[in-house]
Amino acid sequence: MALPACAAPALRPPLQPERGAPARTTCPRRHSRVEAELAASRPGSVAASVRAGPPRGVSLGFNSQPLLDEPLKASSSLAGAVRAPLFALLPRGRRRRMRDLRRRWDLGSLCRALLTRGLAALGHSLKHVLGAIFSKIFGPLASVGNMDEKSNKLLLALVMLFLFAVIVLQYVCPGTECQLLRLQAFTSPMPDPYRSEDESSARFLPHYNFSRSDLLRKVDFDIKGDDLIVFLHIQKTGGTTFGRHLVRNIQLEQPCECRVGQKKCTCHRPGKRETWLFSRFSTGWSCGLHADWTELTSCVPAVVDGKRDARLRPSRWRIFQSLDAARNFHYITILRDPVSRYLSEWRHVQRGATWKASLHVCDGRPPTSEELPSCYTGDDWSGCPLKEFMDCPYNLANNRQVRMLSDLTLVGCYNLSVMPEKQRNKVLLESAKSNLKHMAFFGLTEYQRKTQYLFEKTFNMNFISPFTQYNTTRASSVEISEEIQKRIEGLNFLDMELYSYAKDLFLQRYQFMRQKDHQEARRKRQEQRKFLKGRILQTHFQSQIQGQSQNPSQNQSQNANLNATQNVTQNLIQNLIQNLTQSSSQNLSQKENQGSQKQNPGQEQSDSNTSNGTNDYIGSVEKWR
Repeated sequence: MALPACAAPALRPPLQPERGAPARTTCPRRHSRVEAELAASRPGSVAASVRAGPPRGVSLGFNSQPLLDEPLKASSSLAGAVRAPLFALLPRGRRRRMRDLRRRWDLGSLCRALLTRGLAALGHSLKHVLGAIFSKIFGPLASVGNMDEKSNKLLLALVMLFLFAVIVLQYVCPGTECQLLRLQAFTSPMPDPYRSEDESSARFLPHYNFSRSDLLRKVDFDIKGDDLIVFLHIQKTGGTTFGRHLVRNIQLEQPCECRVGQKKCTCHRPGKRETWLFSRFSTGWSCGLHADWTELTSCVPAVVDGKRDARLRPSRWRIFQSLDAARNFHYITILRDPVSRYLSEWRHVQRGATWKASLHVCDGRPPTSEELPSCYTGDDWSGCPLKEFMDCPYNLANNRQVRMLSDLTLVGCYNLSVMPEKQRNKVLLESAKSNLKHMAFFGLTEYQRKTQYLFEKTFNMNFISPFTQYNTTRASSVEISEEIQKRIEGLNFLDMELYSYAKDLFLQRYQFMRQKDHQEARRKRQEQRKFLKGRILQTHFQSQIQGQSQNPSQNQSQNANLNATQNVTQNLIQNLIQNLTQSSSQNLSQKENQGSQKQNPGQEQSDSNTSNGTNDYIGSVEKWR
């Protein structure tokens, strides 16, 4: 096939680019432009006078002239006319691939150009902003435009360090746990750690009258001797958390040894292999699962003495009033709001809890099935609704706190036919109140910080970390109507009265101990001030004596005057003391005879003279000072 004459030069070998000419690219369009430039550089060429445009994808500026003008269009049309027959000779697939390659190259170059310009503009703006912030904070520095590369690196390093510190601080101290993250820590003093946890008023108005001996609970606990703390753990009162505090969070000379994977810890006395704590996490359920007051008072002495038969102990261990017999056993417990405790126990039973291992031993024997029937027939009572839980008349969750704190031997244990129900309830409530009042310590779940404070003051033991008040529990997540709440209060009417009594006693003890601490702190401050005044006077007189001893010749003339002033001062002080004692005795005699005798004018005049004389003495002493 004959080729046109204009295509003959195109079949020649490609011209080699001159030195310094742009390199050959893979883009077909750019390759044709390079060949056009080489052809234009030859003398006599048509395109010799045509100005070559910039590479594709690069502009001369926003205000520059158009890239393509008429001569360039002529050269492009000429090159296209030369290239068209060659492009037509290529296969169809090769031509399609070349078109796709041109299209992709154009889109990629455009995206790269836009991305490069966007990043450059963003970096430039960020550089100006950070430079302005840096200059505002760190004082007069060089402007951002004049900052060298080292300044930019330093600025970037400071910003990265700040971000890293913020991330680490949020990881170590999440939320509002750190006081340093709160603005109040810098503007206001540290709040009272034992403030009201139930968001009530700080002032508490008592409803019961307690004696000083009931409010002052001070136990001389001898951990190296024979003293023993017995923890009465009532179900769903937060006793598990408090029991862990006793074995893991208390400062001792010989702390409890707790191993990983084991619930029980070894709490030995210093230098002995005897335990000082009788609880779930130290000795286990030695007297049965959640043993009550009746079981513990008859079982603990036998367990401590290593005897299996608790009946070897006299019956006096069952009565708490015999303080001489039980002086080494200090009983403690935790109480909770009856409605919240009842709902929490119901949720626990729903999950499959039964407490079948509880012995309920009373008067040396467990109750029979007729005395204590079961509320369910299967292995457990899991999934039971709240109505079914409340409808069971034999449910031990009803008034559980009163039953576990009272002496059941006073009402015939679990035999309900011994006395009428009304009398039985009264005896149980009075027994629970008496045992609770005479306990060494009891706390409330709703007042964790106050519970910690009273325990530390009672036993003279300090905890390592403060207690945490959890306001969100499983019981609080249960939404009940007002009618159901009143029914629960009716089922636990004895617990409601006991909790009201316990809360009043607890808060009165707290206020009493806080007032005592304030008085003790005030007395210590007064003693410190007196001590400092004495030291100041002592150092003053010592400095005077040393000055006199160093200059005896100069102070010979002043010794007589100094001795005279000292004698006068001593006489004034003695007369002042005598007049004060006489005036105080006269005032006392006047108060005693005020109802029977009237004062005469002479006596009033003598009292006024005495007071005037006292004022004269005081004025003279102050003047001498």
